[in-house]
Amino acid sequence: MSIAARNVTKIFSGQAALNDISLNVKSGQVLGLLGPNGAGKSTLMRLICGYLPPNSGSLEVCGFNVDEEPLETKSRIGYLPESNPLPEEMYIREYLKFVAGVYKLEQLEDRVEEVIKKVGLGPEVHKKIGQLSKGFRQRVGLAAAIIHEPDVLILDEPTSGLDPNQLVEIRSLIRSIGKQRTVMLSTHIMQEVKAICDRVVIIKLGEIVADEDLEKFVNDKGGLEEAFKQLTS
Repeated sequence: MSIAARNVTKIFSGQAALNDISLNVKSGQVLGLLGPNGAGKSTLMRLICGYLPPNSGSLEVCGFNVDEEPLETKSRIGYLPESNPLPEEMYIREYLKFVAGVYKLEQLEDRVEEVIKKVGLGPEVHKKIGQLSKGFRQRVGLAAAIIHEPDVLILDEPTSGLDPNQLVEIRSLIRSIGKQRTVMLSTHIMQEVKAICDRVVIIKLGEIVADEDLEKFVNDKGGLEEAFKQLTS
């Protein structure tokens, strides 16, 4: 499994943000995390990425324990947080070269140009990050997340701030990435889940209340929207 979470609990100030969650995600799958605000989606993503430790349970990425082998796991993960901190004074190409250097990539400049083209940054590449719209900042974040060709891609609200044309392009890109890699994304947009995901996990109050292939939700009476409403109300 690309991602394996076993009986994971995370507590903040005496309250469980995640309560005994277990989840397996295989390679080549795009999994959508759905849930109301505060359900635990972002917490789960941060635990998988190793930014937070669990209070109990274990997490593995590509067979490596997240807590015990942090460098191995982080090298296999690309992460785009919802609020992505970017250096506003750096130019796009300059920043991506820096990220590629952190990963010690060979043929660094070729890889930078490749991801610039892949995420559609070409028209803006001459600008500093601070001059970009929110949508193009998201593209920079996505480029940085995939520059080292990770086995697992974790995306927290990846299309936030994109215009309709950008939505179509980025969704298509995420879908293509998911054919060879594991992708986990959180979103509040049902249409996005239908356009991108193979599988849907619904979280409420730190617990998984549903875990099914997208097709089952779509085919059930009322569809995904009705299932989400019933399970999270």
